[in-house]
Order: sequence, then structure tokens, then C-alpha cells
Amino acid sequence: MQDLKIYNTLNGDKELFKSINSESVTMYVCGPTVYGEPHLGHARPAITFDILFRYLKELGYKVRYVRNITDVGHLLNDADEGADKIGEKAKALQLEPMEVAHYYTKKYHESMYKLNVDNPSIEPTASGHIIEQIEMIKKIIANGFAYEVNGSVYFDVIKYNQTNNYGILSRRKIEDLMDNSRALDGQSDKKNPVDFALWKQASKEHIMRWPSPWGDGFPGWHIECSTMSCKYLGEEFDIHGGGMDLVFPHHEAEIAQCCAANKKPAAKYWMHNNMITIGGQKMGKSLGNFITLDEFFHGTHEKLHQAYHPMVIRFFLLQAHYRSTIDFSNDALQAAEKGLLRLFNGIKVLNNLKSTGPSSVDISSLKSKCDQAMNDDLNTPIVLSHLFDAVKIVNGAHETKHSLSISDIEVLKKLFNKYVINIFGLHQIEKESSNSDLNSLMKLILEIRSSVKENKNWAMADQIRNGLSKLNIQIKDTKDGSSWDYTK
Repeated sequence: MQDLKIYNTLNGDKELFKSINSESVTMYVCGPTVYGEPHLGHARPAITFDILFRYLKELGYKVRYVRNITDVGHLLNDADEGADKIGEKAKALQLEPMEVAHYYTKKYHESMYKLNVDNPSIEPTASGHIIEQIEMIKKIIANGFAYEVNGSVYFDVIKYNQTNNYGILSRRKIEDLMDNSRALDGQSDKKNPVDFALWKQASKEHIMRWPSPWGDGFPGWHIECSTMSCKYLGEEFDIHGGGMDLVFPHHEAEIAQCCAANKKPAAKYWMHNNMITIGGQKMGKSLGNFITLDEFFHGTHEKLHQAYHPMVIRFFLLQAHYRSTIDFSNDALQAAEKGLLRLFNGIKVLNNLKSTGPSSVDISSLKSKCDQAMNDDLNTPIVLSHLFDAVKIVNGAHETKHSLSISDIEVLKKLFNKYVINIFGLHQIEKESSNSDLNSLMKLILEIRSSVKENKNWAMADQIRNGLSKLNIQIKDTKDGSSWDYTK
């Protein structure tokens, strides 16, 4: 196994990854709450941890990857009081909550398929694990870290903090949390405003409800992930992932629940992708500024200048490190589209490339540079920069500026296949220029340009090439003649 370093939010630093079992990795990632159309904010964690999933397998690990579906218990404003997000959507559409959950789960899966996100090993739902959640709550109560009031069960944060560290992940201090929560304290059932719900009593109008030792109710948002991660990965597992917006309170609460129930913090490594922004503001449903993935794919949102292929979206996200913010713009997506086409055009040229003798360029460091970048906390933009260096070498060999040996051509083919196809999960997209009329027109233009060059009218030949370049049509001159490629 290679020396992979990942940034562990728990300790605030990059750490050498060492799995609990030397041959396998266990990984849990928080999936979507399925009450609306999947948007770009959903794509980023899905693609981030898909890359990690693929890379760990490439390194030789057997990976059990669990990504949940939240279909109950996630209340409006991520709070302990109020309506369930899915329940409210169901009321608005006059549907059963599980109809809503099923519909949007299907939409999420369809979008993930288009983005070439691999299926996780297990995809449990919160509603399918009510019994297990009740049992975990019982353990927390028995260990003295939770209390029941009027049919609801709350986690006792103050008591927990006497022997543990509530705030270990988010670096928040309990005193500051208490001060900030007092101003909002209207939750009279709680001993302290920082306490959070493990189980909530269902009001008469609450649609989703299950029987429990404390009366009819529903689970809190945080308990579901603690329960499902421990059920499928064990009380101790390797990696827990999700968006940075989940660090507090969701993941902080997960650690507390696992320590309170099992006396273990669950995951060794906590990984978080950063946010998508639009005009510098976080993109998300609650802010009303999100663009759905279907709108990206079909170009139907008012902020979009065109439709964008799912592979362009995937490539766009890989151009930024997963821990950095990435700001949406049409210019950035159009640049990503051109970059993706250039990458695959390089692969096409490589696949047709014939060796003209021993290599006159050194490609020996390319593979190690790519590996080093991936092992440095999945630095995908640096890997891409090295792959584009490889594209330049390939194009140079095609234009006979230098030569590549047969063995080096094979090395480059393996490098592109490993990173572009297997790890990055990219595939070639259809080009708008593939119609026969354009092919015929370009054949005529190249014939005219060839005649111009034979007459040594170099200025006119350059004028034709430069004019076509402005239309995103690139001319390549070789000793065997000229060829063209549409790069938009």
C-alpha cells in the first residue's frame, strides 16, 4: 500500500492513513435528505468520496462504503423543534411522505448515475432502522447520558462533557455554546439549551411516527447516522465523511452519541469537503440559490448560458481541491468543458500514436508526480496539471516535435487509464461537431489551405488557421498533412 495522507478534521492536520484492518477500509458518508431535487451541492460530496472510494480500491484495499439516505427526522432549519422536511413537502404535494422520499431518492440516483458516481456498498435508510435507533438510545440512557421528558429523549451534553469533550471535532467550547444557545432558549423540555433530541414525541399532526418505549414519535436527525454506521461498519471504523456544513452539530453529535453508547468515538478519520458557492454565497436549498443538476444538464436555469454535460460538472469539481471552496460561474464551467475535451483529445491522439524511435523527452517522473499528488490528501487539481503536461508531450510527438518510444507510449496509456478513467471516473463526451456537413466543410477548407501553402502564401495559411481557432477549431500541421479538431 502507498503512503496516503488525508486531512483529519478531528486533529486538524494531514495524517498518514492507516486502516484498522491492513487489507480493508470501512467508510461512512452522510448522504442526502430526500425532500427535493438533487443540486450541485449534493454532487460535491458524492464525487469527492467516490474519488476516495475508487482510489482506495486502486491502492488494493477492499472497501465497504456506506452512504445513507435520510428519509425521516431531519427537521426544518436542522433544529430539534418544528416540522420534518419530508413531511412538509408531502403536505405541500398532498402525497405520503414515503412517496416524496422514494421519488427524490430515485432522482438522486439518476443524477449520480449520470455523474458516473459508483454505488456505495450499502445504502441504508433512516426509516428502515428505527428499531436499531431505539436500541442505541436505550444504551445512551442506561449509561447516564440521556433523559426522557414528556415522550421525548434528549442527550445530556453537560453531563457528557464532564468526562468527555463535546466540541472535539468542531473546536467549540461548551461555555460558548451555552451562551449562544440561551438567547434562543424556548425549548422548555430540555435541561440545557445545548442538549439535542435523540427521540421526539410526535404531535397529532406529525405524519411520520413509530412506537417506542417513550411513546409514539420519531428519531432525531443525528442518531440515525451513529446507528447505521455502527451497524454496518462496527463500533470502530476507519473514515467518516460529509460536507463541511455537517461538522457541527451533526458530526459532533455523532461522536458524542457513539462515545456515550459504546465508549468509543467511532471513526478514526473525519473528512469534510468544502462548499459550493455562487457569487461568494453558499449554494443550498435553504438559501434558495441552488441550481439543480437537471437544470445544469439541460441548461434550463436562468443563470446558465448553456447545458453542461455531467462529465463537465464532474471535471469542474475535480479542478479544485475537495477542501477548498469552489465558486460557480458559466465561464468556469465553459473552461472546464474545453479542458475536458482537450484531455480526451490527447488520449485519442495517444491511442493512434506510432513510435518514431527512442524517446527524446523524459516521462519517467509523471507517474510518481501523479501518485504523490493523490497521496497528498487527494490533490486532484495537481494530478490534472500533470496529466495535461502528458497531453502536451503526446501532442508534441504527434506534431513530430519530439519522439516517444513504444514503451513510453504504453506507460502514458496506462497513466491516463489509471487516473482519468479508473480513479477520476471521467469518460469522453459527444462533440457538437460530429455531423457530416461540418466534416465536409472542413475537408474543403483544409484542401484550400494546403493549396495556399503550396503557393508559399504563409500569411494566408496562418490567417485561415487563426480564424478557425477563434471558432474553437484547432488545426494541427504534421509531415503527413493537416488535421482539425473541435475543442469547444
